[in-house]
Amino acid sequence: MIEIAHAERAHALLSPSGAHRWLHCTPSARLEETLPDTESEAAKRGTLAHEIAELKLRKALTDKMPTRSYNTALKKFKAHELYEPIMDDHTDAYLEYVQKVVHAFPSPPFVAIERRVDISDYVPECSGTSDCIVIGGGHLHVIDYKNGQGVPVSAENNPQMKLYALGAVKEFSLLFPIETVHLAIVQPKVWDQPSEWTLSASDLLAWGESIKPIAQAAFKGEGKYTIGEHCGFCRAKATCRARVEHMLEAGSRAPLKPPLIGWDEVGDVLRQAEGIVSWYTDLKKQALAEVLKGGQVAGWKAVEGRGSRDYADLDAAFAHLKENGIDEAVLYERKPLTPPQLEKALSKPVYKKLLEEPGHVINRSGAPTLVPESDKRPAITDQVKPEDAFSAPIE
Repeated sequence: MIEIAHAERAHALLSPSGAHRWLHCTPSARLEETLPDTESEAAKRGTLAHEIAELKLRKALTDKMPTRSYNTALKKFKAHELYEPIMDDHTDAYLEYVQKVVHAFPSPPFVAIERRVDISDYVPECSGTSDCIVIGGGHLHVIDYKNGQGVPVSAENNPQMKLYALGAVKEFSLLFPIETVHLAIVQPKVWDQPSEWTLSASDLLAWGESIKPIAQAAFKGEGKYTIGEHCGFCRAKATCRARVEHMLEAGSRAPLKPPLIGWDEVGDVLRQAEGIVSWYTDLKKQALAEVLKGGQVAGWKAVEGRGSRDYADLDAAFAHLKENGIDEAVLYERKPLTPPQLEKALSKPVYKKLLEEPGHVINRSGAPTLVPESDKRPAITDQVKPEDAFSAPIE
């Protein structure tokens, strides 16, 4: 049985997508409510990719969509200004994963596409739209597609995915027995394989009960503002007083042991100073926007930055140069595209067939980089000379 919903992607105050914030910093949801919700180009591109993914699922898992209608809709999406050819490969990877899950059942499972689920038993006035839900044989699969590449999103203990699963259990447990819950995130720009995590339905329900008082506090805007990795996507991240005070305190903290700190202290200092550069940049952007609209930021003003030059008419300019004896070779710079650029231009399957498989591309390991211990990547040692580490990037 296949069910398709056409729910709008509206967000509740305590939305599943923001759960990693309001579960750690309970007053943040009400604070964000007072600030404008601006959608970035990356977010708009992600919405387009989700719409393509939904279209492909509908076509592949139902017999209700004529090929002509599918091709027309897909052509319209591909004509969008934010469309990238690589979206086709990535949404195909999502489709293939969902099909693999569906076909692993001995008999056709129940499948819900873009299903809006009610989570208000655990979180006040909360609901959310799950990309894909698959149920059969006592197993519930909650599958999510992520188009972003800046932040890897793991399925392990993911609160957004667990909230979707709670909503699915509430919605469908009377129709289908559910004993085991499987969470999966397909993020092709980051993971070669989908991130997967499994827990029992009883553990999921116990977690739902445990967050009820936290959700109640978040809904009321109560609790203490708490600084952490969850601040990254908060609308208030630049001007939140708790974060500002944290950043300024970290930046002005005196050395712990004069005259030099020891390596036993470096980790703590790095943790305290985490995010200072990005926070300062975000705050400066907001201050500029305030000044440009006529506001005042004490001690600061907006000025015209470094200008740029462009051709009034490129063809006319170059024709004039050639007429005056300038060699055409001087006017153009020929540079080969890098492997990542070609993969994007050709599409992943063509790139793999014509370049990777014949051995025309060498995959080199990335330079060592320092990250928090919580990072999922395995640790490395003794791979570079200590003096070379000063040129290594820091994430």
